[in-house]
Amino acid sequence: MSETDLKSRLLETAKPHVPFDGWSEAALRLAAAELDVDPALVAAVLPRGAVDLALAWHEEGDAAMLARLSRADLGAMRFRDRVAFAVRARLEAVEDRELVRRSMTLFALPQNAGDGARALWSTADRIWTALGDTSQDINWYTKRATLSGVYGATLLYWLGDDSEGQAATWEFLDRRIGDVMRIEQLKARARGNRLLAGLMAGPLSVLGRARAPQGARQAGMPGRWGKPG
Repeated sequence: MSETDLKSRLLETAKPHVPFDGWSEAALRLAAAELDVDPALVAAVLPRGAVDLALAWHEEGDAAMLARLSRADLGAMRFRDRVAFAVRARLEAVEDRELVRRSMTLFALPQNAGDGARALWSTADRIWTALGDTSQDINWYTKRATLSGVYGATLLYWLGDDSEGQAATWEFLDRRIGDVMRIEQLKARARGNRLLAGLMAGPLSVLGRARAPQGARQAGMPGRWGKPG
């Protein structure tokens, strides 16, 4: 059995235990016992135990979202609708909201907060990449930061939404995307205003040196500084 297969089996076996035990070492031990997997082998594929198990579950959700996006006719949608569709696809990839609540509890712990932030950023990055984003400057960061905020807020709303078909959540999501679109419109107007453009020339020249990460994009939130242009 490959490392990937073992991790997948441990994850699937642990899921029923998570609503009761959380993303914890107890849930992982129960899964390993049910599969009769040696603890040393579990430690080899999940070195940080429950944290790595929860991150594997997050990766599984991202993969399901990307599969759905690959089947969709995104070109037939308005841009804002593509973003909304992607966020909705990610939320609908969750089979049990209690698994999300338990993961939020885990990643709220100070020692795990960095992992939680990276997982959220990774989801936003994958959405933008799937939608064809080619930005290589500061926009690479602002797009992902903005989408992380939209996704995070919608996720929290979705967790408490009991409306039929989560209709209230999709309305909330549409409003948040509308807010972002209005901000982009204001930014465009500001760039066309000579006075504001002059005042912002200095800060923008510094930000203009930011470059999108090269190579593996999922290793944290990397980047580099370079010459503008």
